[in-house]
Amino acid sequence: MAEFITPAFWIAVGQIIMIDILLGGDNAVVIALACRKLPGNLRTKGILWGTAGAIVLRVILIFFALQLLAIPFLKIVGALLLVWIGVKLLAPEPEDDHGNIQGSDKLWGAVKTVIVADLVMSIDNVIAIAGAAGNAGHEGHTMPLVIFGLLVSIPIIVWGSQLVIKLMDRFPIIITLGGMLLGWIAGSMLVTDPALVNPDTIASMPKLVVTDTIKYAAGIAGALLVLALGKIIAARHAAADDNKAGATSD
Repeated sequence: MAEFITPAFWIAVGQIIMIDILLGGDNAVVIALACRKLPGNLRTKGILWGTAGAIVLRVILIFFALQLLAIPFLKIVGALLLVWIGVKLLAPEPEDDHGNIQGSDKLWGAVKTVIVADLVMSIDNVIAIAGAAGNAGHEGHTMPLVIFGLLVSIPIIVWGSQLVIKLMDRFPIIITLGGMLLGWIAGSMLVTDPALVNPDTIASMPKLVVTDTIKYAAGIAGALLVLALGKIIAARHAAADDNKAGATSD
């Protein structure tokens, strides 16, 4: 029980909640679209069962992701993906895929739509949460950490998504900090890849002794990298929009 009252545990829980809110905000939209054709008396059931199925599926995916991160080089790949996800969070593409979500007037049809859509949309969440849980340093306690974080964050997404969205619109710094958090997790995860730290993994690879200083430095570097790339790409998007607007006015 002592492991569950340490500051590191609660910091990791906070990271998981923030990741799931930032990257999972669209899930509330998906749930609403999938259940919009249900009769009023079935709509709540559709939302609850769909959300429950999505939570179970995500926990299973994260379990497998945690196992895969023990394979050499996969943490490095995961770190690069997290950097890309963080940059996309700071400089999102303009297109929207929600129009592809089809509602159903049958309860289990709507539930199936919610679960399948969540599976497709949750890859970024799964990688980020697995990285945050793996970096927490709680051997044997990562899955309880993941489950607890998800159980807290999913209701926030489902029932408080509008409030979260309004807060993000009013305080854009929340999104910026979220992107930098993903960069922090990416940097910390990359330097703990088994190919770098395990002498028995690959004989020809130089081995890295990961101290807290190295881990924090890598996390800061990852956060700053995401911030810089996000700003650059966002500026390019803005310039492209200005050029389109100018061409249209001409």
